[in-house]
Amino acid sequence: MANTNITIRMDEELKRQAEDLFSDLGLSMTSAIIAFTKQAVREQRIPFIISRNVPNAETIAAINEVEKMKINPQVYKGYDDVDEMMTELLK
Repeated sequence: MANTNITIRMDEELKRQAEDLFSDLGLSMTSAIIAFTKQAVREQRIPFIISRNVPNAETIAAINEVEKMKINPQVYKGYDDVDEMMTELLK
């Protein structure tokens, strides 16, 4: 199959950040875009997330707390009014 060239215009800083990310993931900009495009065509959607950011312990604890709140909403106080919430929080 013959190859073709494409031209993409993007902000210089975004390009630098993307190159840094892809490099950390062991990819060049070209190989990352090709991988994305192949997967998108295969799945007929925006296909995947490649991430080097892992939630820290505090974020994981917050996520877990929200999950507990969803399961047991009667145990946790809720607010319908932001002013009421702020008044109580600032006591």
